[in-house]
Amino acid sequence: MHWAVSSLIIVPGMKYNQARFIGSFPDWRQAPRAGLPEIAIGGRSNVGKSSLINSLLRRRKLAQISKTPGKTRLLNYYEILDERGREALNFVDLPGYGYARVSSEIRGSWKQLVEEYIENSSKLRGFVLLVDSRRGVEDEEIQLIEYLLSKRRPILPVLTKADKLTRQAEIGIVRQTGEALKPFGQGICAPVLHSSVKGSGNDLIWRWIDERIRDAAK
Repeated sequence: MHWAVSSLIIVPGMKYNQARFIGSFPDWRQAPRAGLPEIAIGGRSNVGKSSLINSLLRRRKLAQISKTPGKTRLLNYYEILDERGREALNFVDLPGYGYARVSSEIRGSWKQLVEEYIENSSKLRGFVLLVDSRRGVEDEEIQLIEYLLSKRRPILPVLTKADKLTRQAEIGIVRQTGEALKPFGQGICAPVLHSSVKGSGNDLIWRWIDERIRDAAK
């Protein structure tokens, strides 16, 4: 395992400039025991989880991007250091859902893996829920949101692949997503429009992450 040194990422209250891939784990109980706060990143298969991680950490290949949807079947951990070289937090890349070309048995094992992690990890501080901006929020996202809120997990919806939309379409999907999430009231944050190509939305995502980390330290 090697450290990937990024250009300094500055967010309110904290700075991050190094990250590394720790490993993949088939069970949350086998994950690192460092006690660091964790931010989970999840969504449909092929929604752009690896691209988001690389964009946030300003690395091109830290998280491997697969052309085969549904390839992630483990909990993938990335450790991030602050500007002083201290361990600050972990990103946890979760298996994607909604991919039809796998057996129901595999889909069931993914669901169990993710639910056991969400329900039992005392270090989980927030869930970044990725939604393809070209599809918007659908039934599976609504079900996941309801589940996460029932477990009192803070959620940040992120609309990915915004660079593939026109400006008018961007406005439309943000409005549409806001309406879909309205019934949840204050339980969920306003959606963030993100492009891994342009890096747009990174600052807002980091601000939300930083707030979750600072809340954990209180």
